[in-house]
Amino acid sequence: MSHIPLSTIFYLVTATVLWAGNAIAGRLLVGSVSPITLSAVRWAIAAIILLPLGWKVFKPSSALWSNKKRFILLGLFGVGSYNVLLYLALQTSTPINVTLIGASMPIWMLIIGALLYQTRPNPLQLFGALVSLLGVALVLSRGEMDVLLNLQVVVGDLLIMLATILWALYSWMLSRPGKSTERQWPWAEFLMAQVFAGLLWTGLFDGFEVMAGQAYIEFTPLTVLLILFVAIGPSLIAYRCWGLGVNGAGPTVAAFFANLIPLFTAVFSAAMLGEPPHFYHSFAFILIALGIAVSSARRKDRS
Repeated sequence: MSHIPLSTIFYLVTATVLWAGNAIAGRLLVGSVSPITLSAVRWAIAAIILLPLGWKVFKPSSALWSNKKRFILLGLFGVGSYNVLLYLALQTSTPINVTLIGASMPIWMLIIGALLYQTRPNPLQLFGALVSLLGVALVLSRGEMDVLLNLQVVVGDLLIMLATILWALYSWMLSRPGKSTERQWPWAEFLMAQVFAGLLWTGLFDGFEVMAGQAYIEFTPLTVLLILFVAIGPSLIAYRCWGLGVNGAGPTVAAFFANLIPLFTAVFSAAMLGEPPHFYHSFAFILIALGIAVSSARRKDRS
């Protein structure tokens, strides 16, 4: 990584630290804020903060309107459903498990690419996906073969798996620009379009939580502080840093930095939640990282 500017490394590491912090904050807020309400409040605050920078995306001449169907789906997969499922998963699963299972992303990238985008994986990619899958299976089984054989998993593990699949769909859509060249959009306007569409979906989901009588929020100093953190850090700063990092290092190299999220989550969990990582977490992380490295071995030329 010596050829990567230090500023780019800083951007990518900052994004991963903030996303790890998001998992910890979500866990700390269990019992204080209902999960879908947390997602709705988070993105509402983020939208308000972002509005002064991205308001031009709502002008009648904006390319948003010619791509409205596309952004409805981007908002559903990347902002609405993913974040709702993440916070729901944290109700029953640990932040370490959530982020490690989320590291199975390359598997779903290959599957969705082959099924929907006619992108055939090469043998190394398939082998790497298999190794990553073994790492995920290790997390799901809690390191015990009997658990794996009996398929005993908590609901949160399954929810974050679904969220990961939806994020893979979102990522593939981002790699296929719409009717206008989105890469030329100001970053704030492009993010504002996604946040706005995602907020509409999240508001819809939160409506069901309210009607079911399951919505609640307890305003305490800690609750307010954590909500502000997830609205500003993981929602705005992390997205901006990740964009700068990808522009500086390329998407392939940036993907390796994403593997730092489970590592930072394990450190934060031990320090703040009293949930120290187990041996199988470390071994699972090594398998997932190895699988991603092998899967990416032949992507450099294409990138």
